[in-house]
Formats: sequence, C-alpha cells, structure tokens
Amino acid sequence: MSTDLIINVTHYETRVALMENGTVSELFIERSGERSIAGNICKGRVVRVLPGMQAAFVDIGLKKAAFLYVSDVYDNLGEIEKIMTGNEEIDEDAELHQEQVEATWPGELHIEDRLQEGQEILVQVAKEPLGSKGARITSHISIPGRHLVLMPTMDHVGISRRIEDETERTRLRELVLQIKPDNYGFIVRTAAEGADSDKIKAEMDFMLKLWQNIQKNSENCQVPGLLYQEPAVILRAVRDLFTQEVDKLIVDSQAEYEKILKFVETFMPALKADVKLYEEPEPICDAYGIEMEVQRALGKKVWLKSGGYIVIEMTEALTAIDVNTGRYVGKRNLEETILKTNLEAIKEIAYQLRLRNIGGIIIIDFIDMEKEANREKVFNRLSDALEKDKSRTNILKMSELGLIEMTRKRTKENINRILREPCFYCDGEGYLKSTGTMCYEIFREIERDHAALFGRTIMVTAHPEVVHLLYDEERHRLEELETNLQARITVKADQSLHLEQYDIYALP
Repeated sequence: MSTDLIINVTHYETRVALMENGTVSELFIERSGERSIAGNICKGRVVRVLPGMQAAFVDIGLKKAAFLYVSDVYDNLGEIEKIMTGNEEIDEDAELHQEQVEATWPGELHIEDRLQEGQEILVQVAKEPLGSKGARITSHISIPGRHLVLMPTMDHVGISRRIEDETERTRLRELVLQIKPDNYGFIVRTAAEGADSDKIKAEMDFMLKLWQNIQKNSENCQVPGLLYQEPAVILRAVRDLFTQEVDKLIVDSQAEYEKILKFVETFMPALKADVKLYEEPEPICDAYGIEMEVQRALGKKVWLKSGGYIVIEMTEALTAIDVNTGRYVGKRNLEETILKTNLEAIKEIAYQLRLRNIGGIIIIDFIDMEKEANREKVFNRLSDALEKDKSRTNILKMSELGLIEMTRKRTKENINRILREPCFYCDGEGYLKSTGTMCYEIFREIERDHAALFGRTIMVTAHPEVVHLLYDEERHRLEELETNLQARITVKADQSLHLEQYDIYALP
C-alpha cells in the first residue's frame, strides 16, 4: 500500500492529508488565528466545584471554563495513575497506557477532597471545545515527542502496541528503564522501533528539560496563563505521521519545506530523501484529489460504486448512518444484493469516520438481513475495517433490527463543523459553508486560474456577507493576491446570490 503525506500551505489555511493508495484517509485543517489548543499546558484557577457531578470548572483563559473530571485530577500522593491525552495522533500510545493503569483506579475519590474554588492548578487540554461544550482538561500531563511520550506525574514505562516484535519491545523497555530518572513515566512510541540508545537518550533529556522549564515558569505565571503550546499542525503531522510506512512527504511551501527538512535531519535523518517540494503550477490539493474529497466529506449522501449509498446525519451527541441499496438491483436474489451493499458500505463508513473525524455515539442502520451468518459477517467486516483507526472504537453486536451501535473517541471538531456554520436561511436546521470558507474558495479559484488572470482586472461578485469579510479581516490576503498576480481585484456584493455562490471573471 502506497502512503503519502500531502501538506498544502497558504497564508490563510494549512491542510495536511494522509493519503493511502491515492485516497485521503485523514485530513487536518488549521486556519490562521484558529490554532488547535489540544495538548496545551496551562495554569488555571478552579472557579466551581460540583460534588454532584464529581467534576470542576477551571478557568484557563478561554471563553468557556474548562471541564475537569475527578478521574483527571492528579493526586500528589500517587493514588491515581491514569493519563488522558487530547492528541489523537498518538492515541495508540496513550490508550495503551490508559488500559494498563485503569486497574489501579482507587474508585472512592471525591472532587471536593481534591479541589477548592480559587485553587490554582496545572492542567493540560485533553479535548478541544466541541459544539456547546467547553474544553476537557486533565492534570495528568503528557508531552509527546518523536520517539517518546513523557508522563511526569507517574512512574511507568509502556510500549506502543503497534511494535509487535517481542525482542524489540523488550529492548526498548529495558533501554528506557535504564536511562530514565526515578518518578518519571514514558511511553515508547511506534516511531522508536529500531532507534538507537543515543536518539532515545537525547530526546528524553530534551523532554525532561522542557518539563523542568514548564514547572519553573508556572511559579511566576499569571493565572490563567499558557505554559506550553503544542506545535502547529505541520510539525505535529511530521512528528506523529511521518514514519517508515510513509513513502513521501510532499509540501508546496518553500519556507515550510526548509523547516521540515531541519526537523527531519534532527530526529529522523533516514527519511530526509522522502521529503519533496511541490513546484507544479496546478494546486497541490487539485493534483492529489484532496479538494474533491473535502467537498465529498461535506455531503450527507455518499454514493457507493455499486449504485447504493449511505446517508450521514450528525447531531450534538450522536451520528446516524443509514445504508441504502439505491440504484443497485443485484443479479441473483434479494439477500445477496443486501449483503453485497452492506459489505461495500462498511469500507466507505470506516473511511468517512476517519476523514470527517466523527466521534461520540454512532448508530449504523444496515439493510435488514434474514440470515444470522450474514449479520455476523457484516459485524466482523466492520471490526476489521476499524482496526486501522487510531481513535479508539467500541462496537456492539448487530441487533435484530440491523442496527450496530458503536462509539469512537472524539477529541476535536469534525470537518463538517470546521468548514461550515449553522445556516441562517433555515434557522440552524441545516449547514452552509462559512463565510471564511467561501473567501478561501474564492482565493483558490483565482489562484487556480493564475495564468488567465495574471495582470488583468478581476471582478469578484459574491454574497454581501462574503464581500464584507473580504474587505475586512481578509483584506490583507486579497492585497497579497493582487501583488502575486500583478492584478487589480474588485469585489462587488450581490444580495440576490446565495451565500455559497460567487462569480469571478476578468474585465476586458
């Protein structure tokens, strides 16, 4: 299987796509001014303790107070050994540790015995704010590196389950146990497989020094205050996704290409030759089919090759997926037609869950099958399809109604809510592309027609809300585009246009 890591960089947005056999399997989008806060370490103040919910609200400098469960409160006496992390890119490592230490959970622990209102506490963002919910935080700090994850609140060594060779697992465990200081924990990540002791030791020393600086800065930090910020999406992707299994990393920015090369030379020199700079005139997202997959991921209905389709409906806490035969009529009998449609839908469902980053409770309504053997076959195929998913999933057996209930770990907003906003035409009952997304689509459309529009006077007609954003927050990017094209861009509002409609043409 060929695997590529594609990075598209613009002034307004960064896209990172992990492609498997030419198909986008995972997509990360980060916009300027909207950087992810998952993994950030902050000093916060407890604003409210809720004994009835065994939780507390903590002010960490966000619009909404963050939520801290009793199980995420670090006990300095060492009673609790449980780690939570918001970095979905390292779930296979963090969840390994979580499974190993959950048995040590003491059970009888009360939030009011650990926290009081006004108390200052060092916490890490485990989950970003999702919908109407505030951020989820934990006082069990974890700092991910290329080969290791540092856990300064506990003394434990774990090995990623993705390292399957027992000899290598033993070597890495013994190596870390020999060189780590007492009272510190580490998880050995998948990328550490085959790494020598010098690399492991150098990274460990760096991470320990980083933690010591965080502790030192927390002594004089204002509350609420930021002590450590996770790297931007590009370096996170290189750190967490760029492994020996990836054939190429392709980036379309010279500046970011040089930063990536510097990072790779330091932490993974053997992969330096796999880093490529994209210099073709066609936009990289168009060349690799990413743009098409993004648009496909925003639709409710997804067609299957046979003619069947699935419908994905999302609510605040639950996602329903419905499987339909559509235009597919089969060849022999009804049961065979239904089974084939259900099996084909499984591959697409597993793909869409990863691509859209759908989490929480998921209900899949497969087409009813009469034979128990067929229902079992569908369940097993779905379990196999989700094995590659880095986010933890839990699947229940298919019910007699043909429903499968499952959960998928959710740590950040899905693509639908990143790229869209509630529709003001239908009072929030549906979704439209946001004005920001429309601005960026206009920018990309102009960049795509670079040759035809170079040196011309360009007229852009769009909805007034989009025009307002172009003249306000996005004005400097519009001016940058004019400079690059040596052109003059005029923007005109048209109230009759739908929010997602626009027109771009060159004046004579």
